Amino acid sequence: MSDTSPTGPRVASVAVSAPPYRHPQRDIAAVFAGAFHPADADADADVRRQFIGLAGRTGIEYRNLSLPLAEYPRPRTFTEYNEIWVRTAGQVGQDALTRALAAANVRPDEVGAIVTTTTTGVSVPSFDAELIHRVGLPRHVARLPMLGLGCAGGAVGLSRVHDYLRGHPDRIAVLVSVELCSLNFQYTDTSVANLVATGLFGDAAAAAVVFGAHRAQEAAGPAPVATRSRLHPDSEHLMGMRMGTNGFAVFLSPDVPDFIEKHLADEIHGFLADHGLTTKDIATWICHPGGPKIIEALDRCLDLPPDALTHTRASLAEHGNISSASVLDVLHKTMTTPPPPGSHGLLLALGPGLTSELMLLNW
Repeated sequence: MSDTSPTGPRVASVAVSAPPYRHPQRDIAAVFAGAFHPADADADADVRRQFIGLAGRTGIEYRNLSLPLAEYPRPRTFTEYNEIWVRTAGQVGQDALTRALAAANVRPDEVGAIVTTTTTGVSVPSFDAELIHRVGLPRHVARLPMLGLGCAGGAVGLSRVHDYLRGHPDRIAVLVSVELCSLNFQYTDTSVANLVATGLFGDAAAAAVVFGAHRAQEAAGPAPVATRSRLHPDSEHLMGMRMGTNGFAVFLSPDVPDFIEKHLADEIHGFLADHGLTTKDIATWICHPGGPKIIEALDRCLDLPPDALTHTRASLAEHGNISSASVLDVLHKTMTTPPPPGSHGLLLALGPGLTSELMLLNW
């Protein structure tokens, strides 16, 4: 059996921030439905009905947006949307990181490394450069910007923070995820996949502060014990984004839930077995809320207790799927009502590739 005692880094805090435009899902669906422009004008009414029906079955109650709701029907170029992304990413990223640092009682100049992740906008230099200046991180801070990991980015980012701190146990590292999904609105794409994505994804940022082993006793959160990444072969077609003149367009196969049921359980069982554990030993499940069908697939393939994914469902209801920030929101909710000391947790997320990212935690 592997040693799963918390002798390494430990999560000190997580904070979530979102743009100020927050609306009920039904109001967003009504406005977005009227903003689609099908190639066949006669299909207008059918597309609107289909979209409103799909959005109403997501389990989402509210979403935050990067623009006032009434502005979405006006088409914009990718350049215009990306400029809004850069501006908004700086604002919500700064707010999330500032609040996470305050919750951990950490000064900005104490941070040794910053990992950032996004899949919804792009800038060069990457958006962490502005964050460093805005928040007041050291000029010599180590940087690891990541682009394109999709919904797995938050879990992958925590893994990279863990790796850094294993080599620098006296330091503090931070992770910042910014996902502004509404700025990738595809007006002319009325495929079912795009209608589902438009009704599912929301806008938010999340930040985590993690202490190295030499300061871990000051942190109240879980200790990452081990991580595993798996790139599943022949699955690239299942989810991702295509980049073009109209921006980042999501593609999402209806086969994803079936793929999860067939392949994810073995991956998780094998990972836990390497540490002498089974799913029965996991007290907390910190799962990315990909959508109602993906949540149901996780429930079935892992045979989870009825309340195991309560925080996952709550995150989806409160924010929608906020891509890489979602699993950090679920972690934040879990930290507010933590399991008993010594308990094991499993953090997991899926992303394009198709990739699964697992992290074993000890509380």
